[in-house]
Amino acid sequence: MNRNDLRRVDFHLLVVFETLMHERSVTHAAEKLFLGQPAISAALSRLRHLFNDPLFVRAGRTMEPTSRALEIYRHLHPALDSITQALSTTQAFDPFTSYSTFRIGLSDDVEFSLFPRLLRQLRYTAPNVTLVIRRANYLAMPDLLHSSDISLGVCCMRDLPADIRCKELRHAYPKVLRADTAPEPLSLETYCSRPHALVSFAGDLSGCIDTHLAKMGCKRKVILAVSDFSCLGALLSGTDIIATVPDYLAAALQTRDKLRAEDVPFDVPAFTLSLAWRSAQDNDPAEFWLRALVQSHFGNSVPPIVA
Repeated sequence: MNRNDLRRVDFHLLVVFETLMHERSVTHAAEKLFLGQPAISAALSRLRHLFNDPLFVRAGRTMEPTSRALEIYRHLHPALDSITQALSTTQAFDPFTSYSTFRIGLSDDVEFSLFPRLLRQLRYTAPNVTLVIRRANYLAMPDLLHSSDISLGVCCMRDLPADIRCKELRHAYPKVLRADTAPEPLSLETYCSRPHALVSFAGDLSGCIDTHLAKMGCKRKVILAVSDFSCLGALLSGTDIIATVPDYLAAALQTRDKLRAEDVPFDVPAFTLSLAWRSAQDNDPAEFWLRALVQSHFGNSVPPIVA
């Protein structure tokens, strides 16, 4: 095929193909593209004719790509990224008049403590945009970005693929949250003997703090594991239970739930909160604006809200 032959290609079909590769389901692809299942089935039929290959075969409840489909996707995915980037750079973006929908992946601690301030800012500067927030962690972030379920994400990142950009937002330090009124700070011995609450999406009873304690030959007593941070303040209130959380989350819980925060009684290195996005969206004006806004509100230096 030469470039003149591209006039015969419906590029809508290529978007359907990419979505089917991600979703492996006609039903899910239809939902993702806001189309009916018959439209996706018809597009798949045309794609099979275009590439002279079945492309997907039924395997239980999913559709598995053929080797030819995998080869096509390997070439098509970066090409569609390049086309998207080329078209985006020609469009201006005015947040105040935009009706765009942005999909953002946030870890639970970031959504609870840092996102509300950004949302208040958006009500002034971009009153017509729509936000969809997805719960994400370092394990889920690459897949969410590659599938376009989100356009950017914020959490503690690890081992990102080469086509995903990453920018550090802030260094965070652990703080101990407590509801009791005893004036003295916790010693290491008291810290380990007190009952602890741990936030763990997977339901684990240990985390990075336990790893550091083990290196010192110490161990804490975790008696409660919950799946998110939003309930933590209410659970600690009126008890002797303590929790170790990032400093920005401690600040939010102190304000809302009248808890006390103090440094952990041993040395723990800071961790880094980062922003990630697909490199194909580097020059998208709307995404560039959103990344700058996230950086300004989630970074260590927090700007005032502009009325």
